[in-house]
Amino acid sequence: MAAAPSFSDGIGIANLPNQRHKIVAKRGAHFTVMVVGESGLGKTTLINTLFSTELSSNKNYSKRHQKQLDKLTEVEIIKAELEEKQFKTKLTVIDTPGFGDYVNNRDSWAPIVDFIDDQHEAYMRQEQQPGRQEKIDLRVHACLYFIRPTGHTLKPLDIEIMKRLGTRVNLIPVVAKADTLTQNDLYTFKQRIRQVIQAQGIRIYQPPIESDDEVSADHARVLSEAMPFSIIGSTEDVTTPDGRVVKGREYLWGVAEVENENHCDFRKLRSLLIRTYMLDLISSTEDLHYENYRQAQMETRKFGEQKPRKFENPKFKEEEEALRKRFTEQVKAEEARFRQWEQHLIAERDRLNKDLEMAHSAIKALEAELDNLQVGYGRGTGRR
Repeated sequence: MAAAPSFSDGIGIANLPNQRHKIVAKRGAHFTVMVVGESGLGKTTLINTLFSTELSSNKNYSKRHQKQLDKLTEVEIIKAELEEKQFKTKLTVIDTPGFGDYVNNRDSWAPIVDFIDDQHEAYMRQEQQPGRQEKIDLRVHACLYFIRPTGHTLKPLDIEIMKRLGTRVNLIPVVAKADTLTQNDLYTFKQRIRQVIQAQGIRIYQPPIESDDEVSADHARVLSEAMPFSIIGSTEDVTTPDGRVVKGREYLWGVAEVENENHCDFRKLRSLLIRTYMLDLISSTEDLHYENYRQAQMETRKFGEQKPRKFENPKFKEEEEALRKRFTEQVKAEEARFRQWEQHLIAERDRLNKDLEMAHSAIKALEAELDNLQVGYGRGTGRR
């Protein structure tokens, strides 16, 4: 039988964290994570590995050629409810298929950035309503950006979208499929990425360092120094040479273990994203990114005024450019045809003027001849 609460130990203010714990345990949590990166980097596999469940099935890449005509980054929403030790979490995963998969990737980040802004806008609109009991909240708490393991450095497309994402969401860069690089190449690659991030002023999420907790501060420093996290994703159980059954990938040279810190940074990423700093990711989204958006909108718009919509869909822009190019070509063709007609008319006018001058000269010659005949006729009449 549970012991009755004691009423003699102080006034009870110190019991507030316990009350808060009961409220949070009863309500559960809501966490939204976005994954951004090119196809084939293991985004779906990593999400399934992180949360130890199949949230999303693997994509069918045999039909990718059919989507080349769209040339549009999509946004897919996957929802699930997870439970661990009687604590429930409503998880939302935002996937972005199509990003970076085309030859021309200009403005491919627009649907992603617009989605993040639209969720802030939708939440702000709900806060302005009289009834706010059931608000739909899809604000992104963390964004995992997958970097292709080229071994060189960040591509211009990576830099461009990371700049835009870093000011809107808690950005966490990860090097996908880290088992395709050697340890030395991976270390050099991560060093180059950190240098580019610093040189370009890209904002990435940094775990808070608590000065009053040395252990927590050291852990936060370790996580910060490990970024970008090198990741190996796998939901398959494999057997190591020493007989252990682990999550990993089996190769001819051995097994790449997912949760082995000598192989990758999966455990560090899981600690940052879920075990240690999930609450900070949620609160920083509320207190920093959402407040920055709300302040920017309130300074430029009246209360209750709708946000102006941008009709700048990349697909429509390409169609508009194609139509503009076609129209320009048609105009040039018509102008060339008109120039030919003009030259033909000028040549015809010159020919007619020349014929007219020749006819006029012939008439003058005939008139002169007639005058001569009349003069000769008059002289002959006078002699008689």
